[in-house]
Formats: sequence, C-alpha cells, structure tokens
Amino acid sequence: MSLMDELLSMEKELWEGGPEAYRRLLDDDCLIAFTDMSRIASREEVAGTVEESPRWRDVQIEVEGLLRPKGTVAILTYRAWARREDGEHYRALVSSGYVDRAGEWKMMFHQQTPLPT
Repeated sequence: MSLMDELLSMEKELWEGGPEAYRRLLDDDCLIAFTDMSRIASREEVAGTVEESPRWRDVQIEVEGLLRPKGTVAILTYRAWARREDGEHYRALVSSGYVDRAGEWKMMFHQQTPLPT
C-alpha cells in the first residue's frame, strides 16, 4: 500500500469512525484548526468530542496534494464532501499532518475550511 493510500484510508476512517479510531490514529497531541476552534488537544479530548457528534457518511475525498518534507512527516491536503446521518451536507478544504512514530503514521495536525455546499 502506498503512503497516499494509507493516509486516505486513515482520513476516511476518522471521518466515519467513532472514538476508537481517534484513539488509535491520533498522535498524543494534535493541533486542530476549525472555523470555531483552534488549539492543541490531546488524543483523548478529540476522541471525547467524537462521542458527542453524529458521524459523517458518504465521504468523498479529492486529493489536492501530498507533501513529505521529511521522511517521518507527511502533509495531505484535499477537498471533502460528506453527509451526516440526519442528511446535513458538508464540503471543506482539509489539511492533515502526520508523523511516523516507530513505523505507524499518527495524525498530529488537522484543519478544515468549510466551503459553500
């Protein structure tokens, strides 16, 4: 599996999965940047917010770019389309940063810029 395929699989699992996906795939701390929130949060804090939120479905991802400035760091940027269980639609420009921790990629940065639906 290529790095691109691996990161895309992780992204999709985080969009659609529950708290356990976040506990498994996030680094100890993650810098998150959303329209209404920007901060460093622990893996457990982020997993806790997912427990309270309806999950996304029908997630579609169109990759804009993958940059690997160092062998242990990767940054993925893409456009996402998704729908919540209640039918709410969402579009965003997304960037995620990953770090290789002993052979396992962990998300350490995640940013979303909502786009008009």
